[in-house]
Amino acid sequence: MPTEVKLPRLGQGMESGTIIKWLKSEGDAVQKGEALYELDTDKVTQEVEAEATGVLLKIAVAEGEVPVGETIAFIGKEGEMVQVTAPAPKPKPETEKKKTDEPKAEPEEAPASGGTNGRIKASPLARRIARERGIELASLRGTGPDGRIVAEDVERGELKPAAAAAPVSSGEIESRPLSNIRKTIARRLTQAWTVPAFQLTVDVDMTRANELVQKQRELNPDVRITVTDVLTKVCATALVRHPDMNVQYTDDALLAFPSADVGIAVAAPQGLVVPVVKNAERMTIAQIAGVRGDLVSRARDNKLRSDDLEGGTFTISNLGMYDVDQFIAVLNPPQASILAVGQTRDMVVPRGGEPTVLPVMTMTITCDHRAVDGATGAAFLKTIKAFLQDPGLAL
Repeated sequence: MPTEVKLPRLGQGMESGTIIKWLKSEGDAVQKGEALYELDTDKVTQEVEAEATGVLLKIAVAEGEVPVGETIAFIGKEGEMVQVTAPAPKPKPETEKKKTDEPKAEPEEAPASGGTNGRIKASPLARRIARERGIELASLRGTGPDGRIVAEDVERGELKPAAAAAPVSSGEIESRPLSNIRKTIARRLTQAWTVPAFQLTVDVDMTRANELVQKQRELNPDVRITVTDVLTKVCATALVRHPDMNVQYTDDALLAFPSADVGIAVAAPQGLVVPVVKNAERMTIAQIAGVRGDLVSRARDNKLRSDDLEGGTFTISNLGMYDVDQFIAVLNPPQASILAVGQTRDMVVPRGGEPTVLPVMTMTITCDHRAVDGATGAAFLKTIKAFLQDPGLAL
């Protein structure tokens, strides 16, 4: 009997996913563990691997949104027969019925040289950016492995003027359909604005922390260590010392977590994502830097997995690299707190009755007041400040 390929549940709360592209055609040989199709969920776009070895006998759902557990294809022995029960067609709204006389849209992609079986080689992120911006992949030259088109190729292609492009009216509005990730960001941040929250702000003398970063770089030349890695370590240690901060609010209870799983907010091309450094309190700064570097790299290449984004108990959002001095970060539900970090800048401060220039960083913590009291948040922030000004306390 052929094996049914069902849409998997790739994370808690996932009810459906959108099939973007099949990486195999009907009749192709498939190996277990081989990338079979690209799936867009509310968190990431990722390649889904085949769960069986054989021949892709039938693709039941070519593309579009599919509920979890629905059969989307069949894998079996060559020549096996497959019976597909088509779902009952959904009634079309009146607005759709009126459009039946309109011409059909052209296929999304045209076969081009450099592809396999007529399919253009491109990363999932490159396909998404091209689709959202109306760029033909066939017009681009790939610079990735084996000529594969990557996101940077699409970005460069958008900057080049089209050879015979018709002039566009300056008053024309571009409509960009929302991706699943963008819809999720909108939904969760709207939810965050309904939470009763408060903010606390402190300035930190970063002299010792900067020295620690430099020493760590000298000791670990193969790892790019940053202030964010030191922040992740000290915040994780502080969360363990202040367990009332390492919580999530639910309607019936506060969930207290035994480990510090710290999320790092990353501005990726597909939208804001928050991959998680798990058990950060048990790691060295160099280990955190290695994990953080891998997560950020894969986030920007749109190669995060669902489990990279799950389980965070606290988030750090650092905009210092954009020359931002101070800001307020929006909560990342269901987490109860998030730390917003600005750039380190030289400031004149009084020291022993004399004006002294010190490297100062401003931090603002936002807390869910349903889960965290003001004094609890203030004590936690005070501990983070102490750890940064004397990192030996946290190591």
